[in-house]
Amino acid sequence: MTPGRPPATAPEPHTADQATEDAMSNATTVSPAHSASTASTLITNIAALVTNDPSLGDNSPLGLVQDAAIAIEGDRVVWTGDQSKAPATDNRIDAGGRAVVPGFVDSHSHLVFAGDRTREFNARMSGRAYSAGGIRTTVAATRAASDEELEANLTRYLHEALRQGTTTFETKSGYGLTVEDEARALRIAAAHTDEVTYLGAHIVSPDYAEDPAAYVALVTGEMLDACAPYARWVDVFCEKGAFDGDQARAILTAGKAKGLHPRVHANQLTYGPGVQLAVELDAASADHCTHLTDADVDALANGRTVATLLPGAEFSTRAEWPDARRLLDAGVTVALSTDCNPGSSFTSSVPFCIALAVRDMGMTPDEAMWSATAGGAAALRRDDIGRLTPGARADLLLLDAPSHVHLAYRPGVPLVSGVWRSGVREV
Repeated sequence: MTPGRPPATAPEPHTADQATEDAMSNATTVSPAHSASTASTLITNIAALVTNDPSLGDNSPLGLVQDAAIAIEGDRVVWTGDQSKAPATDNRIDAGGRAVVPGFVDSHSHLVFAGDRTREFNARMSGRAYSAGGIRTTVAATRAASDEELEANLTRYLHEALRQGTTTFETKSGYGLTVEDEARALRIAAAHTDEVTYLGAHIVSPDYAEDPAAYVALVTGEMLDACAPYARWVDVFCEKGAFDGDQARAILTAGKAKGLHPRVHANQLTYGPGVQLAVELDAASADHCTHLTDADVDALANGRTVATLLPGAEFSTRAEWPDARRLLDAGVTVALSTDCNPGSSFTSSVPFCIALAVRDMGMTPDEAMWSATAGGAAALRRDDIGRLTPGARADLLLLDAPSHVHLAYRPGVPLVSGVWRSGVREV
């Protein structure tokens, strides 16, 4: 699991409410020697620190350091290591023998929407199979919602995710499917994250049900022109019932010409061309990857494209689980993400996805931890997040447990007791 991580520009801190509590109840604080903006803080008495730097600690991919400490200054990590060698800092926090891990990187979500699909979920759990067409229900609700309603909904789920340890998230359009609605979804998303994805090609718009070619022309033309200024990525649902390989290629190629980098919803419901197309176009990630041929696995292993697995979708649709073990053993870089959306994976909890990946997808607790942090960073082609080493953004979690293994060992338990994002404690 060694991802390629080209340099990337660090984003501005995401918008979120900050908790007024500035230290744990058992913290020891020293009066700062200089201004709060440059004050340094040492978190010490960490039972186990996940750095994701294999040159540290136990020399595993997690770079696990026992009896550790970490120093942060401003929005960056400035030192990591054995607490007996910790530098002097302005402030000191006692972790109380608990674990510290990087903030989770949720590299695949769909958070700009209105309404829910409770009835669909209830019916599906009673025996009806999931298909791509259910998205149309959310499209109707999203089109009818005001900008204020969409942003309030987005903010609600962002706060929910933050409380569970997500410090970086990607989110998409895809529930408007008109020029105006796709552009406003991305405009709203861009106020909260730099990781914004244009997904006009989620499904063929109901308005173009009888003329899919005309909709592809819209997605690659006027809609792309309106959406590109707000997005970093372009995505397509390459799947039976959505877009075929030729259509997907045209959409991704047009996006690249506008400066957007590809991502692909690939091979979720059936075998298909999505993974091969993702690797061919150097997409940052191929997401879902449930139905893979040997050639698909080989392509992923020999390219830079990350296989992003979304176990919440399989859980919520009773579908076949992706075979993470097969991918990892082949040398593929794997990320774990929530796919938070109102239809097929209505969870914002990365810890829940970690537990599912360990229980049902063949991953070890260490692999799942790495994939939910460093793997997500690789899927966003970022090198400033997903790790806790000098120079990284100070996004870190305090777990109410002595080890990261408890994320899988104690499923469903709210173990994230502290969240720092860009050096500021927010939970």
